[in-house]
Amino acid sequence: MDISILIIEDEVGISNIERKYLEKEGYLVDQSFNGEDALIKIKENRYDLILLDLMLPGVSGEEIMEYIRTNSETPVIMVTAKVEEEQIVKGLKIGADDYISKPFSPKEMVQRVKTVLRRVEKYNLPKSEWLNIDNGRIKIDFDNHKLLKNGQEVSLTNNEFKIIQTLFSNPQKIFTREEIIEIAFGMHYDAYDRAIDTHIKNIRHKIEDQPKSPKYIKTVYGVGYKAGLGDEI
Repeated sequence: MDISILIIEDEVGISNIERKYLEKEGYLVDQSFNGEDALIKIKENRYDLILLDLMLPGVSGEEIMEYIRTNSETPVIMVTAKVEEEQIVKGLKIGADDYISKPFSPKEMVQRVKTVLRRVEKYNLPKSEWLNIDNGRIKIDFDNHKLLKNGQEVSLTNNEFKIIQTLFSNPQKIFTREEIIEIAFGMHYDAYDRAIDTHIKNIRHKIEDQPKSPKYIKTVYGVGYKAGLGDEI
């Protein structure tokens, strides 16, 4: 299966180098050199990964990142000359899966792309389909970031939905807190393990009939959490 990657980079020379190295690895590569064109391509095409420069003319990289996360779960690697820690953390918190600081080695860039794609493939994150749980009482649309409970859409934060997607993408697996952080937010996400407990508590209050006796997100004591599927998928 062909893997398609979109490079969003206003410096033509850097973009062409990225394209050359990625095509050498067998990836299909598309390019955008400004934010406006990037948004058009993202709306019209489906990419398996996006390399996103934050410093763009017109529509900023942060705005594009927010659009992507509002509409899809496409993995995103930030490419930035902004080396301040707060900028990196901000990018990761709004949904980037990883980052590369300029100047960078093209070989490092290729390896980071492979790592992010491998993580997505490893956990079989579902796309473009509804997951029906407990005879349809809970329905999850992974592609459009929606969860319905008894037919009513539940308001979830971006982080809450990422945790739900992680757990229900592999319902037989017990996830440690560290695995949830890495898969849902990326290895560079700045969070303590116990922050996951707070997110889980909030999710349970939104989707469980009895949050203290959870049916859909179960605690495995001493290990972590797993999806509870009710009667059937």
